[in-house]
Amino acid sequence: MEKLLIVDDSPEICQQLKWGLKKDYRLLQANDAREALRLFSEHLPDVVTLDLGLPPDADGATEGLRCLQEILTQKPTTKVVVLSGNEQRENALKAVSLGAYDFYRKPIELAELRIILQRAFHLAALEEENRRLIRSIPEERQGLSGIFGQCSPMEGIFTTIRKVASVDVPILVLGESGTGKELVARAIHGNSLRKDGPFVPINCGAIPEALLESELFGYEKGAFTGAHTQVRGKVEYAGGGTLFLDEIGEMPARLQVKLLRFLQEKVIQRVGGRQDIPLDVRVVAATNIDIGKAIAEGTFREDLYYRIGVISVELPPLRERGDDIFLLAHLFLRRFSNEFNKKVRGFSSPAMEALRGYGWPGNVRELENRVKRAVVLTDQAFLEPGDLGFAEETAVGIRSGNSAEGWAGSGLSDLAGLTLREARGLVEKELLLLTLEKEAGNIVRAAETLGVSRPTFYDLMKKHGLQGS
Repeated sequence: MEKLLIVDDSPEICQQLKWGLKKDYRLLQANDAREALRLFSEHLPDVVTLDLGLPPDADGATEGLRCLQEILTQKPTTKVVVLSGNEQRENALKAVSLGAYDFYRKPIELAELRIILQRAFHLAALEEENRRLIRSIPEERQGLSGIFGQCSPMEGIFTTIRKVASVDVPILVLGESGTGKELVARAIHGNSLRKDGPFVPINCGAIPEALLESELFGYEKGAFTGAHTQVRGKVEYAGGGTLFLDEIGEMPARLQVKLLRFLQEKVIQRVGGRQDIPLDVRVVAATNIDIGKAIAEGTFREDLYYRIGVISVELPPLRERGDDIFLLAHLFLRRFSNEFNKKVRGFSSPAMEALRGYGWPGNVRELENRVKRAVVLTDQAFLEPGDLGFAEETAVGIRSGNSAEGWAGSGLSDLAGLTLREARGLVEKELLLLTLEKEAGNIVRAAETLGVSRPTFYDLMKKHGLQGS
């Protein structure tokens, strides 16, 4: 059974939580910071509820905030839910900025708090699974140049890389933009017999046609105006190693002929030269276009395709990689937190849901850029959807069979015949709808209006079936 540490100097609240949560968790209770830290050190629970007003500073927040910082120092992944009264709102927000997972305003509604705790435990378990995978992957994927994944398609990619790396034939890597085609090419090179030789990349779509030939094959002195010295091209620099031709589908038809000759005869001639230069180079190419369509339209040579695509490796888009999204997001978070010396500990529950629900047209590169930007700009311990660029400022598109229209003019007589719990739930739901309507769907402002944090607001929306589309 999961352990929950309750830290509160109020016997009434301790009794309420004990009565309401004892069936769900193994409860640990402390009335002051000293006892709380002792129990925490002994049991290391994943989730803690913390009252900021602890003795000897029961009317302030000094002891509570100190206890919070000690807990997070011992175990930074702990989800601490701060329980606060109305007069403690500023201190509660300060606690969240110091790393608390969420705050909940007293008086306590057990049904609501239970949802928050369930989400906190779920997130803690998910993060621990991701950390376990991160710890294990470097050993399992050693030599694969920073490619990470646990889904079935990526397992197949890893197997293919190991099989083809030592076989010195051309390879074509297919996949949408941002899926990591160059990483695959580097992994093939790094696991091949050529790993001590150079890896030379060139983007065939980023260089003007007039310059691409000389970039690839070099040129002789006097070959054209400005050619004052002999210059070697990328193909020569890759001698004894691997040449990576990124976006080969963008290569002009005239250069496709010259590349085909090199692949067939293993010799090149520099621009303006007549001497054949033999080279030992492995070619790995990549493209995000539909090669079959390009061949049919006459923009890509079929004979060149058969030369470069002796073996093809097709990368799945990020949207088809399941929980790899979370694995990669945490990897990027850890990398950029260290790089920029930021104390960002994780993603909030709404942020995790946003990561899962987004379509990722830019794939892994887009995920990396979003996490990097969020880490640089945030001042919080947990990233929220807005930090990642998912617009909370736009209408959330509430899906509900009930409308708030007309509720404001209704009276208590509309609640007649309902139990207290049913009435409270109905009022709460309609208040959420009214606030969202008033704030034009802005989650941040709606949460502030109701005096709750964003994670709590999302939890309340889920409780009442008000899910953002």
